[in-house]
Amino acid sequence: MDDMKHITPLHKKSGFTRAFLRFKKNTLSKLGLYMAVGVILTGIFAPFIAPYPQDGGYVTYFHKSLQPPSWKHPFGTDSIGRDVFSRIILGTRISLMIGAVVLSLAVLVGVPLGLFAGYFRGVVEIIIMRIADIFLSIPALVLAMAVSALFKPNLYVCIGAIAFRWWAWYCRLAYGETLSIKQEDYIEAARSYGCSPIYMMAGEILPNMSSTIIVKISLDIGYAILTGATLGFLGLGAQPPTPEWGNMAAEGRHDLPFAWWTTTFSGLALLLTVLAFNLLGDGLRDYFDVSLEE
Repeated sequence: MDDMKHITPLHKKSGFTRAFLRFKKNTLSKLGLYMAVGVILTGIFAPFIAPYPQDGGYVTYFHKSLQPPSWKHPFGTDSIGRDVFSRIILGTRISLMIGAVVLSLAVLVGVPLGLFAGYFRGVVEIIIMRIADIFLSIPALVLAMAVSALFKPNLYVCIGAIAFRWWAWYCRLAYGETLSIKQEDYIEAARSYGCSPIYMMAGEILPNMSSTIIVKISLDIGYAILTGATLGFLGLGAQPPTPEWGNMAAEGRHDLPFAWWTTTFSGLALLLTVLAFNLLGDGLRDYFDVSLEE
C-alpha cells in the first residue's frame, strides 16, 4: 500500500509529462525521431563516415565506371567511377544545409512581419499581408525555378530562391497566431501596465506561438529539402561535382535502366529523409496539442 502512494494519477501529471507520454506511445513519431537524429548525425560526421570522402569532389576513376553494388562499393559507382555510397552520405550535409538555411531565413523574415501585421493592423497589415498573398499565389517550385533561372545556378542561389517564397507561409502563420493571442486576458493585463509594443510582441506573443512555429518547421524541412533536390535535378540547384541528391539522380538517369543504382539510391535517401521529418513533425504536433491534455 505504501508503494501506491508514490504513483501519480494520470490526470494529475503535468502537461509536459502527458505530452511526453503521448509522443512516447506514438510508434511512428518515435521512428521519425530516430530517423531524423540518424540523418542529422550522418550529415555532421559525413566526412568521417564516408569510406571515400574524396569522391565528393573533382575526381575521376574511369576504370571503375558504373560498377554494380559490391562489398567494396555498396551502392555501386557512377559514370566516372566515384563511390555512390560516399556521395550520398556527403550529400546528407548538403540537403540538411538547404533545409536549415531556407527555414531559418523564412522564419527570420516571415515571423516578424506577421507579428507586426497582426499587432498593429491597419495600413501595416494591409501592405504586409497583401504582399504575402501575392507570393502565396505562386507555386513554390515555379517561383524558385524562375528566381534560379535569373542567376547562374549554384547551391546558394538555390537556397535563396526557395527562401524567397517560403517566408510568406510563416508570415501568414505568425499573423493568425498574433490575432488569436492578442485576445487573451494576460495580453490585456500586460498592456494595462504600459508595456511597450516591442515587449508585447517579443516577450508575450512570440513565446506563446513558438510551439506552432516549431511544428511548422519540423513539417517543412522535408519539403524544403525536396524542393532543393528538385531544382538540383532540373539543373537549377547545386552543380556537379557537388554531391547533392537531386543532381546525382539527374546524372544517373542517363545510365538507366542498365546502371540503376545511382538514381535509385539517391532517390531512396531523399525519400527516407523527407519521411523522417514528416513523421517527427506529426509527433511534435501531437506533443504540443494542448487540446489533447484535457
